[in-house]
Amino acid sequence: MISVVTTKVEVLGLLPIAGRTAVVPTMGALHRGHAALIEGARDAVGSQGRVIVTVFVNPTQFGEGEDFERYPRTLESDLRMAESAGADVVWAPTTDEVYDTDGVAAAITVDPGPLGTQLEGASRPGHFAGVLTVVAKLLLVTRADVAYFGEKDYQQLTLIRAMATALDLPVEIVGLPTVRDDDGLALSSRNRYLSAEQRVLASRIPTAMESGTRAATHGAEAVIDAVTAALDDPGLDIDYIEVRDTDLSPAPPFGAARLLLAVRVGDTRLIDNVAITLGGAS
Repeated sequence: MISVVTTKVEVLGLLPIAGRTAVVPTMGALHRGHAALIEGARDAVGSQGRVIVTVFVNPTQFGEGEDFERYPRTLESDLRMAESAGADVVWAPTTDEVYDTDGVAAAITVDPGPLGTQLEGASRPGHFAGVLTVVAKLLLVTRADVAYFGEKDYQQLTLIRAMATALDLPVEIVGLPTVRDDDGLALSSRNRYLSAEQRVLASRIPTAMESGTRAATHGAEAVIDAVTAALDDPGLDIDYIEVRDTDLSPAPPFGAARLLLAVRVGDTRLIDNVAITLGGAS
């Protein structure tokens, strides 16, 4: 049976194990994408290892006017999914448990550097400082040997990898492919905000990315033009469409690259990305 802990003391007091510890950090509202991460972690550490899933809606990564208060909190169903996918422990701390809200430590954060102000960071100032700070805390408290993240949040994954390298964190960061619904839309806890009509509109996002992928032989500008055209609908508000190198530096003229976008459907902001291969201008 899965164990549920809420404090750092309980996490630090977990019995020693023979194998490695894998951690899957989440904000809860678990879906099949999270289950795939937990299953990947279970496979990686085997029966001798331990899989810890963290469930924490982190306030420091939400900006003013964002959906912190209404973000879905579904701990009971999260526990069932985590156990079914192979987790041993769920750590579900409070905000006060994660952050020292009184002392100097409360003001200490991880600076994401220039990349943290681009793409998602340009639209959500301070977001990645909140993400990196909480992820560092979760990985250190759980004493993770390996941590699993989804590629849907590709910029987040890139920055977490960079943080682990820069701070010499003794943890391997593993990214797994985006899990998609039958209509191609990337699974996200925020998808539940969409009405039936908005869901139909949102399904144009993966279709647009397919158009961009096909246009990639003609270069980055052709990709952006194709995706923009495919998303031309008054019900879709484009935040950004960009093509970058795989490390999120400027796009190369040809070769492996990443198409990233953010689109608002009603009040719901959705992000997605896909690997593409640029062929250069024809």
